[in-house]
Amino acid sequence: MQNKRYDKQIQLTEIGISGQEKLTKAKVLVIGAGGLGCPVLQNLAAAGVGCIGIVDGDVVEETNLHRQFLYTSNDIGEKKVAVAKAVISKQNPEVSIEVFTKHFTSQNAFEIVSDYQIIVDCTDDNATRYLINDITLVKNIPMVYASIHEFEGQLSVFNYQNGPTYRCLFPESEDFKKSVNCNDSGVLGVLPNLLGVMQANEVLKIILGIGEVLSGKLFLYNGLNNQMQTIHFSVNEVEKDKGIQNGLAVLQKILDIVVGVIASEDFFVEVTKEENLVIDIRETYEEPKLEFKNIIQVPLAQLDDFLKNINSNQKIILFCQEGNRSKLTGDYLIKNGFANVHHLSNGIASLLKKNI
Repeated sequence: MQNKRYDKQIQLTEIGISGQEKLTKAKVLVIGAGGLGCPVLQNLAAAGVGCIGIVDGDVVEETNLHRQFLYTSNDIGEKKVAVAKAVISKQNPEVSIEVFTKHFTSQNAFEIVSDYQIIVDCTDDNATRYLINDITLVKNIPMVYASIHEFEGQLSVFNYQNGPTYRCLFPESEDFKKSVNCNDSGVLGVLPNLLGVMQANEVLKIILGIGEVLSGKLFLYNGLNNQMQTIHFSVNEVEKDKGIQNGLAVLQKILDIVVGVIASEDFFVEVTKEENLVIDIRETYEEPKLEFKNIIQVPLAQLDDFLKNINSNQKIILFCQEGNRSKLTGDYLIKNGFANVHHLSNGIASLLKKNI
C-alpha cells in the first residue's frame, strides 16, 4: 500500500499491514441504503473494505435527508444506490462498489448474495430480516443486524461461527413480521447514524478477527437517557433448523435441478464404497446415529466450510432425518458447482421402517 490513507489504523497492533490487507480483500453486502445503511457504507469505505455491495430499490425522498447523510436536496428522485455509489467512490476511489437497483426478495436473494462474506442488515421490515437470516444461514456467513424505533436502537450479530440466529431471538409470527418501521413511527436522525456506525464496527471486527463480536448478545441503546443494556441469548435449535430449511426452500424454488435419489435398500451398499463421500447433515443432537466408518457428520451450518477443498466431481451422498433437508441441500450444492450429488430418499426414517 503506497498511500497514507490507512496509516492511523495500520498503527494499531491489532490491525497492522496484515489486517489492512484483510480489509482490502473483504466483500461486504449492505442491504438497505437508508438511515442505517448510509453510515455503514461511509465507514466501511473509509476503512478500506475492498468490495462493497449495495442493495436498495428506493429513490431519495425529502423526508430522508435529516438522517441519510449520503444524499442532498439535489438527489431527490434519484436512485439511492446510484447516488451512494457516486459519493462513496469520491470518498475512497480504491473501493469497488457493486449496486443492485432492486429490493431484496426471495427471487433474487441467492443471486445477489453470491460470494459476499458478510451481510449487513440495514432494512426496516422484519419480513426481509427473516429472509436475510435464512439466506445467510444456508450460506454460512454472518448477518450484522440493527434496528431502530423512535429513540431506541438495538444491535446484534447472527449466524456467526454457528452462533444464534435472528429466529433464535425473534421466533417468527405474523404480528412481529408486520410490526412498524421508522416510516410509520418516526425517528430522531442521530439514532440510525449511531447504530449504523456500531454495525460497521462489528463488520470490521469480524473481518479482522479482533475484539468480541456481538454474537449471542443483543445490545440496546436509549437515546433519551443514554442507557445501555446487553441481553444474552442462546441458540434455539428448532428455530435455527427452521431458518435453514426456509433458506433451502427459497433456493429450491428458483432452481430447476434434479438431485440423484438413493433408495433405502441401496443405501448401505453405497455407504460401503470408500470412493463415496457420505455426509450426515443432521444436527448433533438428532437420533439415531449410524455408526459406519465411511459416514461423516457435518451439520448444515458447517457444510460450506467442509466442502471448500472437496473435488466438485466427487460423488456425494447426503442424508437427514426424513429426506427434506438432504434434498434441498443437494439442490444447493449442484447450484454451487457440485456435479454428482445424491440423497437418501425419505432419510433415516425410511431405514427404520424397513428395520434395516
